[in-house]
Amino acid sequence: SQDFTQGPVTITNNPLDVAISGNGFFRMTQNGAVTYSRSGEFQMDSSGHIVNGLKYNLTGYGVDVNGNVVASQPGPIQVSTADVPPNSTTKFNATFNLDSRLSNSPVITAAFDPANASTYTSSTAGTVFDSLGNSHDVRLFFARSATAGQWNLYGTVDGAASANITGLPAVINFNTSGALTTAMPLAAASIPVTGGAATPLSVVFDFAGSSQFGSAFGVTSLSQDGYTSGKLSGFNIGADGIVKGRYNNGQTRTLGQVVLSSFVNPQGLRPLGDGQFAETSESGLPVTGAPQTGTLGSLQSAALEQGNVDLTQALVDLITAQRNYQANAQTIKTQDQVLQTLVNLR
Repeated sequence: SQDFTQGPVTITNNPLDVAISGNGFFRMTQNGAVTYSRSGEFQMDSSGHIVNGLKYNLTGYGVDVNGNVVASQPGPIQVSTADVPPNSTTKFNATFNLDSRLSNSPVITAAFDPANASTYTSSTAGTVFDSLGNSHDVRLFFARSATAGQWNLYGTVDGAASANITGLPAVINFNTSGALTTAMPLAAASIPVTGGAATPLSVVFDFAGSSQFGSAFGVTSLSQDGYTSGKLSGFNIGADGIVKGRYNNGQTRTLGQVVLSSFVNPQGLRPLGDGQFAETSESGLPVTGAPQTGTLGSLQSAALEQGNVDLTQALVDLITAQRNYQANAQTIKTQDQVLQTLVNLR
């Protein structure tokens, strides 16, 4: 009988090596013929398909245009190497502390000038992206107002000589406990961009969580939701079979999902050689689905399931069988000698 018990798992350096922990078989296909295997030593062919050493395609679920897995009839998994298109910035989030001790310093009355540090109190900068993925440097300036707990906010883009972000300046307020009281996010600001991209860039500034305490100015977080275009730099397969692509712009995308198949009677599978098996009437119909669902096991990327044969015990059994054979052979030889002696007595 065939032994499909779990074998030991060995870690490898190849992200396309996949081990099954638990029940299930990889579903493979070649020219319409479907086979099943526990061997997870895969590679990528020239067309982006994940294949094994026999050039059988690993099958799974595809994704829609939004990157959502579509659980339909499994098909060959093909990793798309297309670039991720850019995404223009719509939100700019910042968390900072403005130094309340500056309330004792003279009020800034001079007109704002980004080149003159005496016309503002503190500043910080970040990057935004336009519709073509071009980056633009946005700099925010904070100037203390004559009103306690009130600050004027100015902004420039790409080193402009004066405030050029429509919607700024704006006023932000803090209470006597140093908490931000201005409703966030601020009204959308228009940032002019050049280079052929859609302009202006409409961005919402959100400073929720910012404070005005008696400590030095400091920025604790800066984030925005835009990014430039990106090329595929690698991918990995999760325990649930999800194939995640990593891109050089810091983004990730779901590229597909590996499926597993189980059988009521795996002993009824027909061996095809090279670790491949075919469905038969004795095995029953395959139950195919995503890993970690139903009775199906999970996957481990960059790992391989080794043979479930105990080599030490197998070697001991082989030596024992050899000794038994030698003993039986010696018994036959002795019996032959006794018979020969009896014949000679006549």
